[in-house]
Amino acid sequence: MAVLFTEKDLYAQHFDPKKHLEMYFTFHPEKEDINVLIGFALKNLHKAFHLGGIKGDTLIDIESGHTIYQFLSACECFREIIATGYMDGIREELQQWLRKEPGVFNWGSVGKYVCELEGDREKWVQKEEKVRKAIKRVLKCDVTQPNPLAPLSLPPADCVLSTLFLEVACPDLPTYRSALKNISSLVKPGGHLVLFVALEANFYMVGLQRFSCLFLDQKCVEEAVKGAGFDIEWLEGTKVIFPPALSDVKGACVLVARKR
Repeated sequence: MAVLFTEKDLYAQHFDPKKHLEMYFTFHPEKEDINVLIGFALKNLHKAFHLGGIKGDTLIDIESGHTIYQFLSACECFREIIATGYMDGIREELQQWLRKEPGVFNWGSVGKYVCELEGDREKWVQKEEKVRKAIKRVLKCDVTQPNPLAPLSLPPADCVLSTLFLEVACPDLPTYRSALKNISSLVKPGGHLVLFVALEANFYMVGLQRFSCLFLDQKCVEEAVKGAGFDIEWLEGTKVIFPPALSDVKGACVLVARKR
């Protein structure tokens, strides 16, 4: 079921970052399907960074904006994390968490899960502070531009990470391929690209608002990554079944690739 592409101005008007976090990033017995997807991502990001040896000075996160789950393993491996987001409201949500403002989302259940993967569930408080210290900058980003961080021009990073974003930012496959090529410009030769991608989805809900998602299968993702100048080192996929009223997503994958 194709869904009309959600343009940037509609996101700015209708996307509620707090509601999004509550719906998709709260571990809860009644959210078994969502828990499986979060757990899949956290296990494979742990595999990529903590076990896989991806490390360096700088990691640039592409437009994940208001979330921090993607940094919980990476913060142990990089001196500096640059977080980015297109919308002001999404970047502000992250800034509020960094400033420890009242009412921000509690990442404790997600963080403790990662700490347990690392062997000590009770070190969440220290992990939380480590993430805060690692995030040095929160920048605006637009993956449709040749330099997504324009007008800034940063040195190429050791790793670029993108989680559940490109498939909602791109209306079609040519734009998706172009966005990956634009992102490639931010990675140094020999550096890594890490993607967490929703597969075979047309939409997802935040509250009562429906947002579009580019329908991608695993082959489309692999071909686009290779076409952007990367060699895939490994890819892990899983099937996903969400409540139909929430999303029609059918799967997900985490992919690690190295820039040629």
